[in-house]
Amino acid sequence: MQPANLMLLVIAFVVVAYGLGYARSRSLAMPMGGIRHLKSLPFYYGARAALWCGIPALIVLALWAAFQGKVIQLLVIGSLPPDLVPEGAGQASLLLSKISNVASGALPPGFVEAPIAEAAERLQALRAQSRLYMSVLVVAVAVLAGFLGWIRISPKLNARSQVETTLKWIFFACAALAILTTVGIVFSVAFETFRFFQKISFFEFFFGTQWSPQTALRADQVAAEGAFGMVPLFTGTLLISAIAMVVAVPVGLLSAIYLSEYANKRVRGIFKPLLEMLAGIPTVVYGFFAALTVAPFISDFAASLGINASSQSALAAGGVMGIMIIPFVSSLSDDVINAVPQTLRDGSLALGATQSETMKKVIFPAALPGIMGGILLAVSRAIGETMIVVMAAGLAANLTANPLESVTTVTVQIVTLLTGDQEFDSAKTLAAFALGAMLFLATLLLNVIALKIVRKYREQYD
Repeated sequence: MQPANLMLLVIAFVVVAYGLGYARSRSLAMPMGGIRHLKSLPFYYGARAALWCGIPALIVLALWAAFQGKVIQLLVIGSLPPDLVPEGAGQASLLLSKISNVASGALPPGFVEAPIAEAAERLQALRAQSRLYMSVLVVAVAVLAGFLGWIRISPKLNARSQVETTLKWIFFACAALAILTTVGIVFSVAFETFRFFQKISFFEFFFGTQWSPQTALRADQVAAEGAFGMVPLFTGTLLISAIAMVVAVPVGLLSAIYLSEYANKRVRGIFKPLLEMLAGIPTVVYGFFAALTVAPFISDFAASLGINASSQSALAAGGVMGIMIIPFVSSLSDDVINAVPQTLRDGSLALGATQSETMKKVIFPAALPGIMGGILLAVSRAIGETMIVVMAAGLAANLTANPLESVTTVTVQIVTLLTGDQEFDSAKTLAAFALGAMLFLATLLLNVIALKIVRKYREQYD
């Protein structure tokens, strides 16, 4: 049985265990005069039985699914003749890929050596046995643990305390898993970035003005080992993000102010959903719009003014990106402005201030921390956007501040470097991790700056 189907079966067992535990607690309470004589409510007895049934089974399922692939690979490699045993991790990966292709039917057995075909049959057999053993073990653990949880139900059992304690540890595990995942991502990126800087100098990466990670074919090209200056990429990223913010922040913020303070309920009920619909449009649609409509219009308009403009420009990508992230600024700012206590408005108006003065002097400063959070989210969204940049701004790493020129961004280059078959020992591929690390640090710096701004103004309204 596949792990997904097995999980559904475990969930079914959990539901059954809850029902049985609930029914047993009520049946034990009846001779005593009702559920008021139980230590906890029947719900907690059912929840306790369900937790006893589900948690051990899910742990076994997760561990088995996590380690079965590695164990099966070791067994398959160990069954090969000595002359076919791979010497390194790279050879082992290629050999296992060939065996898997034969086992899946993508590669006919007649096109490979006999030991490889036998290893593919062994791989299929081991996978089938693993699924069978996993299914039997998980079902057995679920049934046995659920039975133990059911049979130990008694009126004096404090099921509520046990359930709440168990849930507290589950929540702690989820939080710890999220933190460990973040730490793992940071360390993996940092490790690969360190490997990159063993091949490429610090100075060249941080201060280089040319980006050409492809290996040169001739010595007279950009560099015999490629050029890895990140300055053009971050310049393009900042240029496009700045254009997007120039479009999104004023439009989004003024829209939020109008909808929350000046528009009547009928107008708000119509325009707010229409504005938020922009967030549901796929980015590839925005990319088509930028590439087929906005970019040609900008190019033709600039030509009519006697200005040279590229068919793919930062202005087209940034403008359309700004339209895309207007809902992030508008919706969050609207929610924050509406969250300002009505007493602040009433007090300002009672002192003789106009509605405009109340908005500028009272409501806006009080809502500024939340508005800054919305703008920060919009900035992060703009920095991480890829599809619009690829389709409207291109892939050329030009070091320019001209919005009518073609530029590229860090995220676009990361996708380009990691597309297709890659060798993770080359500087070209490792450059993607270095760019990711620098992007992470830049985003972290933005978060720190925004947090300081938020704290500075929030203290006035604590």
